Amino acid sequence: MAMTSAARLSELAVDQPTRVDLDGVPVCLVRHGESVHAVHDTCSHQEYSLSEGIVFGGAIECALHGSMFGLEDGAPDSLPATKPIPTFAVQVDGDDVRVDVEHQTNDAPWPDHF
Repeated sequence: MAMTSAARLSELAVDQPTRVDLDGVPVCLVRHGESVHAVHDTCSHQEYSLSEGIVFGGAIECALHGSMFGLEDGAPDSLPATKPIPTFAVQVDGDDVRVDVEHQTNDAPWPDHF
C-alpha cells in the first residue's frame, strides 16, 4: 500500500466532509464516530463534489440531486445514482490521517465520468 498523508485528525470535524487532492485524485474524507473514511469525491450520477454534501449516519449525500453513498462500501443508497463510488483504505497514526489512492477497497468504476 502507498499511504499518503492526507490530513490531521485534529482538523477533521466529526461528520463534516473535507476534500483533499492526493496524487491528482479528489478524495472526500469523513470523520464518523471513531473512524475516518475516504471515498472518491465525485458523485457517480453527475460530476459533482461529494464534499459539498451532508453526512447522515454512515452515508454521504450528494448536494446536487440527493444520492446517498455508504462511507464504508461506496454503494449508492438512493436514486438517482445507481453506481458505487470508489473507496480507499485509511490509516490513522496519532494525528496523521493517511490514505491509499492507488488501490481501491471496492470494485466501483473509476470516474471518467462514470
